Parts: sequence; C-alpha cells; structure tokens
Amino acid sequence: MSVKVRIPTILRTYTGGQAEVPAEGTILSEVIESLENNHPGIAARVLDDQGKLRRFVNVYVNDDDVRFEGGLQTATPDGAGISIIPAVAGG
Repeated sequence: MSVKVRIPTILRTYTGGQAEVPAEGTILSEVIESLENNHPGIAARVLDDQGKLRRFVNVYVNDDDVRFEGGLQTATPDGAGISIIPAVAGG
C-alpha cells in the first residue's frame, strides 16, 4: 500500500528537506522499513535499539495514535497519512 509520511523538521535532513515523502507497506513496520530503504538513517531516529518505537516519538496513522492501536503492527491502508511527531519538552 502506498502512504504519505509527514516528516518533522528535525528529521528532514534524511529526506533532503522534504516535508512529506511516499512510502510503501501494509503495516507501520513495513512503512518504516520502506522509509529506511529510501532515506537511510531515519529508522534509527524513530526506532530504539530493540526495534520498538522510541519512547518520545509519537506516530499517527491518519488521526490514530499507534500506541493505542497496534503499535508497529498498525494497519496502513492505501492512501493513509502517517505523521511522525517527536515529543517536545520545555517550560
């Protein structure tokens, strides 16, 4: 399935400055693998050393937070919009 992934500013160095890139996959883990194949290094910023989503990175498929869905097994239907949103701390 073809999806559109919205890339946060901090990760755009991996996508040549593009704010949105296409990717392929029927589940989120396949989409991240597709991103890594086309934009090497980006998966390490989204996944930890165990291959799980990093604690301070939020990922949404359409408007659904994958942490409350199926995590990396969340379905990514054709045409879905995926957003990667790093948590921001401040005071």
